[in-house]
Amino acid sequence: MAPTLQQAYERRRWMAGTAVLENLLCSAVLLGWGSLLIMLKNEGFYSSLCQAGNTTNVTQDARASWPSCDRQEEMLNLGFTIGSFVLSATTLPLGIIMDRFGPRPTRLIGSASFAASCTLMALASRDTRVLSPLIFLALSLNGFGGICLTFSSLTLPNMFGNMRSTIMGLMIGSYASSAVTFPGVKLIYDVDVSFVVIMFTWSALACLIFLNCVLNWPSEAFPAPEEGRYMKKIKFTGLALDHKVTGDRFYTHVTIVGQRLSQKAPSMEKVGINISSQDIPPTSENHEKSVSFRTSLCSPIFLWSLLTMGITQLRVIFYMATMNKMLEHLVITSSQEQDTVDLRQKAAKKVGFYSFIFGIMQLLCLFTCPLIGYIMDWKIKDCVDSPAELTALSDARDGVATKSARPRYRKIQKLTNAISAFTLTNFLLVAFGITCLIKSLHLQVPVQPLWDIDRPAVPHQCRVRPAPAAALHGHGGAFERRPLLGESGPPVILTPGIPATFLPLLLPCPAPEGAHH
Repeated sequence: MAPTLQQAYERRRWMAGTAVLENLLCSAVLLGWGSLLIMLKNEGFYSSLCQAGNTTNVTQDARASWPSCDRQEEMLNLGFTIGSFVLSATTLPLGIIMDRFGPRPTRLIGSASFAASCTLMALASRDTRVLSPLIFLALSLNGFGGICLTFSSLTLPNMFGNMRSTIMGLMIGSYASSAVTFPGVKLIYDVDVSFVVIMFTWSALACLIFLNCVLNWPSEAFPAPEEGRYMKKIKFTGLALDHKVTGDRFYTHVTIVGQRLSQKAPSMEKVGINISSQDIPPTSENHEKSVSFRTSLCSPIFLWSLLTMGITQLRVIFYMATMNKMLEHLVITSSQEQDTVDLRQKAAKKVGFYSFIFGIMQLLCLFTCPLIGYIMDWKIKDCVDSPAELTALSDARDGVATKSARPRYRKIQKLTNAISAFTLTNFLLVAFGITCLIKSLHLQVPVQPLWDIDRPAVPHQCRVRPAPAAALHGHGGAFERRPLLGESGPPVILTPGIPATFLPLLLPCPAPEGAHH
């Protein structure tokens, strides 16, 4: 039996805490592909493709000795490409499904898919000569399950009111930091823990995620605080007030409810008092004419945003994909020695050292991403929604000294916060794009924190988008067509953010010679 929305609200801190851990362990773990590739090669996946004359090296470990070659690596990289494609391409259908059915079924399917992925990899490792093709299905399920868990967790911040963007940043940061999971698993694998044991344990953790979803996630979608049904569904001892109502807004609610009590006292005596926040006059946002979903989707500002954020994402992923080859190129070109086998081995060790540093620094995403969310939440709770609320606030505080003579409107404050957030992220993107082009190996370490901030900033700009919403004057059509995060505009999975003038400067630079994927 799924819990009610009110029960889920009471458990929101537990759900948010577990969602962060679940994202770290199971969401975008494919981004740590380099470590998984080493483990798969050590287990002998597609080692049958390596002929005696084409073998580049032989794995040396206590488990087994398997030949390794370029054809094997190309085949495994093909599996990674398919898994990464599933991780990205399913975002649109997932958003549509979640808008219709809520996050619960999506999360259940995602955890089950991830458990099946780990189980398939464990079973395939028993006989890799025959079962190696299962790795394609396993990696596809891994990517699909991870994105299901990620997107379902992105609805949780709706339960945190004025802290919504901060919690959203924490969720996106945990998603971006999950790239460190496979390097961590690789450390466990290096101390002679069986690959089968690791994968079955991971599958059991996914089953716990499934159980946690069954017990704590409601069947209904989490409404945004701006929606009327948010105030209808979440009630406290018969008085349904938005949980973010404090201070000045509390005076406003009390005044308006008191006026309605004085007007309807006789009728309420017969049916009993059942006061809710629906008694509060609707804001001007509800009276605005809705724009169709197709109109919003085909608007110039949305299409331009799609292009610019696609370029940004391409630049960031290009750096991630070519990082090892770029570091190897820097090591070899900076050395005065000739290109020999010893130099290649030395370069491989140094690249491994820097890659380990970069892998550990992925955890910075967990701490830097909430910063953007905090900027988006700045002073939101001190704002008002409409002139009617401002008038009621003045009446309620009559004779009492106010903190500010003129409170700001919520939409204006959101737009101001969005400008600040985009200014910061775009500045960091430009700084990253310039510094990573400098041929200095030591400079690449301080460059990495910029990338750690920029990488989650790309999906974060999908969330931070009051500017295009204000320009569209649209609300995504009817309520069932509102985005899954309750913001104005097309579904959140489609809106990549406002145009940034600096983003075209971040086109991918050419890879060093010999770099291929």
